Amino acid sequence: MKHKPLSEQVVVITGASSGIGLATARMAAERGARVVLAARSGDALAKIQAEIEGVGGKALHVVADVGNRADVQAVADRAIATFGGFDTWVNVAGASIYGRLREISDEDHQRLIQTNLWGTIYGSLVAVEHLHEQGGALINVGSIASDLAFPFQGMYAASKHAVKGFTEALRMELMVEDAPISVTLVKPASIDTPLPQRARNYMDREPSLPPPIYPPEEVANAILHAAVHPQRDIFVGGAGKAFVAGKEFAPGAYDHMGPAIIAMQKRGIPPRDPAGALHAPVPAGVTRGDPPVYVMRTSAYTRASLHPLATAAGLLGVGTVAALTLIGTAPARRKRL
Repeated sequence: MKHKPLSEQVVVITGASSGIGLATARMAAERGARVVLAARSGDALAKIQAEIEGVGGKALHVVADVGNRADVQAVADRAIATFGGFDTWVNVAGASIYGRLREISDEDHQRLIQTNLWGTIYGSLVAVEHLHEQGGALINVGSIASDLAFPFQGMYAASKHAVKGFTEALRMELMVEDAPISVTLVKPASIDTPLPQRARNYMDREPSLPPPIYPPEEVANAILHAAVHPQRDIFVGGAGKAFVAGKEFAPGAYDHMGPAIIAMQKRGIPPRDPAGALHAPVPAGVTRGDPPVYVMRTSAYTRASLHPLATAAGLLGVGTVAALTLIGTAPARRKRL
């Protein structure tokens, strides 16, 4: 399946006010697409739309909470009314919580699932109703947490596991129907976005992301590649693919890495905004965060994986390295597993 050139597409992006969503919106507009921006932060969206239109692009913004199906339907309705429809729908909106699962309130857990899982479900189902006739691309942004669990981000990992299961089931159903819709799951590793600062934080330290960290533009490039040249799954960040492959090879060894993973998610400064943006929007409009470590310029693995002839060799090499890495870092008691 191949879709229209990006310059002929209308692209809907949820979570477009910051991070990966904003990077994707800007890149899509630069490549000639008409973009529909959706998020809770109306002021930020209005500024982004003005920015895009100021350089000759075409954009529309719709204030919406993806956890509310009526809001999501309104995004689709506005896109159809303004641009006559849409060709690609990208579900990016998401949130996280840092802390022990048993210490987090039910209200916070429920809000995260409402955004990450139900937001993706609503967006996907609304999108495919429109795309079923004319064809197009549905792109869901999962995470390497769709395949891995992270202590102190347990409900985030649970939501991304669920997004993967939903996305794969929906893909299969659309294939049975012979629907002209491609379904792609994008799985970023650690990405330099404001996600840690915007997360609900129960820890006594400011949250961080485990290195290596990749730029949000790398995810945006993968998303927009899939909008034209569909792929089933795309890992963004070779390190993420390595950890997933290594965990599959030696799951017990990965389990014993819990203390190290927790330590890598804490910065050496007190929390700055523990409430975050889980329940209400906060100032937005930026793609990057402020990680205390170096941010990679690109991901050679991801760039190669977007070209099918390079994928097989890359997967073999990454999987081998991952397995050796995990075996080397696991405690001696792994032999009893």
